[in-house]
Amino acid sequence: MKKIFICSAYRGNIDGNIEKAKEYCRWAAVECGVIPIAPHLFFPQFLDDDAETEREIGINMGLSLLKDSSELWYFGDSVTEGMKKEIDTAVRLGIPVRLVPESEILNIQNGGLYL
Repeated sequence: MKKIFICSAYRGNIDGNIEKAKEYCRWAAVECGVIPIAPHLFFPQFLDDDAETEREIGINMGLSLLKDSSELWYFGDSVTEGMKKEIDTAVRLGIPVRLVPESEILNIQNGGLYL
């Protein structure tokens, strides 16, 4: 199975962005049959994203996971500073990058995204 690095916003509307990232991962796993890798769903469970040092540790651990991914898929109509760092790293490493814009989301029903 391909490992796909899921790149989406975290800061800002954190609760809303977490829910979106979970749905992106669900879609990738269920509809696309890949293993979603979403560090921004895991590392904030034990690292403080508001502490700059811990945020950098989390970003660097995520970039390490990116190196083992088959592709990077990024979601949304805008790219945050953290997302840009991940996308730039993927491009530099020759990892394919795929945009999945919000406009491709066709339906949201019962908490589920259908892209």
